Amino acid sequence: MSDFIMIDGDIVNFNPAFGLATVVVQPGKLAGSGKGSVGGKALCIEGDEKDVSVPGCIYTAGAYSIPGTGTLKIDALGGDQKASKTHSADKPVLLKGNQFTAKFEVQLPAQQPPPGPGSPVPDSNTFYPGSGTFQTTNTKWKGV
Repeated sequence: MSDFIMIDGDIVNFNPAFGLATVVVQPGKLAGSGKGSVGGKALCIEGDEKDVSVPGCIYTAGAYSIPGTGTLKIDALGGDQKASKTHSADKPVLLKGNQFTAKFEVQLPAQQPPPGPGSPVPDSNTFYPGSGTFQTTNTKWKGV
């Protein structure tokens, strides 16, 4: 199945629901490292998704209502986001597809307010799973 090829500067959108956590998401950007180009912008190839990182995102999780912070990353591409036949630099190009698997890595844990005197209780989770989508400016070239 063909879909639009992702290119340098295309947007990575994360969904705010990450399991029990709600993240104030910010978009990321893909940096293309493929040999070819579309409109003067390098193609995105397999592996470029691993460089997407959006630090400083605020989150809360259930009873942990005192916000913490973390980093949004792409954990794994969806099955329809990697071309099977279209390649650049001997690697499959990335396609818009539907959804990828995302990960929110906790840097500063959210905290649960104490029931009485004492210190807040920090969230013990180090990451939360989520999802996201690609948004491309390429509306002409497709890969298979």
